[in-house]
Amino acid sequence: MQRTEDTRSVEARPWRRSLVLALAAGGVALLVAVSEVGHWRSTTALAQLQSTESARGQVERLLRRMIDAETGQRGYLLTANRDYLDPYQRAADDVRNALAALHTYYAAEPAAQPVLAELETMALRKLSELETTMALFDQGKEDVWRNLLMTGIGKEQMEALRSAADGLLALERTKVDSGRAALLRTLQGSRVGVALLALGLLAGLALYLRQAAALAAQRAALQRAVQAERDQLEVQVGVRTAELTELARHLQTAREDERQHLARELHDELGALLTAAKLDAARLKSRLEDTGPEALDRLAHLGRTLDAGIALKRRIIEDLRPSSLEHLGLASALQTLAQEFGAQTGLAVQVSLQAPALAPEVQLTAYRLVQEALTNIAKHAQASAVSVTLQEADGGARLVVQDNGRGFDPATAPRSAHGLVGMRYRVLSDGGRLTVESVAGGGTRIEAWLPSAGRRFSPGDGAGA
Repeated sequence: MQRTEDTRSVEARPWRRSLVLALAAGGVALLVAVSEVGHWRSTTALAQLQSTESARGQVERLLRRMIDAETGQRGYLLTANRDYLDPYQRAADDVRNALAALHTYYAAEPAAQPVLAELETMALRKLSELETTMALFDQGKEDVWRNLLMTGIGKEQMEALRSAADGLLALERTKVDSGRAALLRTLQGSRVGVALLALGLLAGLALYLRQAAALAAQRAALQRAVQAERDQLEVQVGVRTAELTELARHLQTAREDERQHLARELHDELGALLTAAKLDAARLKSRLEDTGPEALDRLAHLGRTLDAGIALKRRIIEDLRPSSLEHLGLASALQTLAQEFGAQTGLAVQVSLQAPALAPEVQLTAYRLVQEALTNIAKHAQASAVSVTLQEADGGARLVVQDNGRGFDPATAPRSAHGLVGMRYRVLSDGGRLTVESVAGGGTRIEAWLPSAGRRFSPGDGAGA
């Protein structure tokens, strides 16, 4: 139950992670928005400052060009050299252009209109006074233009012009101070906003890392629980495997005991009956020698039938409990089994046999393994050659039965193929290992390793089975 709850908790975490990622993305977007707003406001403030600086430049230019115009007029009046008229005319044109630029700049500022109007009036009056003086000079009215020049009206007009220009410059200084303050506020606000958002993102990152660490710890705990459960299941599987292996060994032992008992019964009871019948037939034959040939033929047929029955009894007994294994050993028993198989099937059987020291029950397992393998070859393999090898290897015996038949795919072996399963569990129950290698069209190789006498393993050691 705890594992199920942990699994659900782990599975419920992705939406939290998605929420944290969404909040992080929103925080980044908000940070970008704050940065962009700050940039826009700063750009606007800088543009306003630049425009203000341009207006101040126009006012200062107007004053300079007015002085240049007056200087050109004075030079013309003193020298009568008309070369001074060109600087004067350029300066006057620049003054009018500066007034036009200021009109454009202050078109949307009603508060600046009176000051600009006064500046324009003073500038035009000053230009008019300069032009009037030069016109009187050109007309030869020297006393008139000198008196006009000496009255000081030009100085008064210049003072009034400077006063009006100072008024406009004061307005622009106010704008500059306001723009600077707005720019500072914008920069400070952006700074504070970025700092707050950065702290928020750091807090979100810390929360995400905390959740990630908690999730990792929970996953590790879940993995440990799963591993513990898996280990427990493996122990249970090992116990069940050992129990089943022991049961298989018991059933196999019981089966062999039944075979041995049946073989003994056949040998003792049926053998005695068949032998007695054959002796009776021999006695009848000696007494019926003077009778007709028909009776002797029937007795001869009866004798052959009894011999066939005795031979059949011997084959059955050998199949149930090979006497050659008990009397001659495993190598000789396998040699006899291979020769009889070759004689019955007509296949070429190559043998290479040693005599390793194996326990009697292990020798019987090896014999049954070869017997089952040869039976399968005769039924299914369609082979032309078979080899049987028995040799000592790794403290035990290595037994190999190989053919060149049509083979099969072990992964798709039919469920009815109980022979291989029986071989595998029989070898496993004796502490051995069994491998089957086969390829369609490439023959089959059955290899078993069996422990030597005195070296027994638990069923779990037969990992190769």
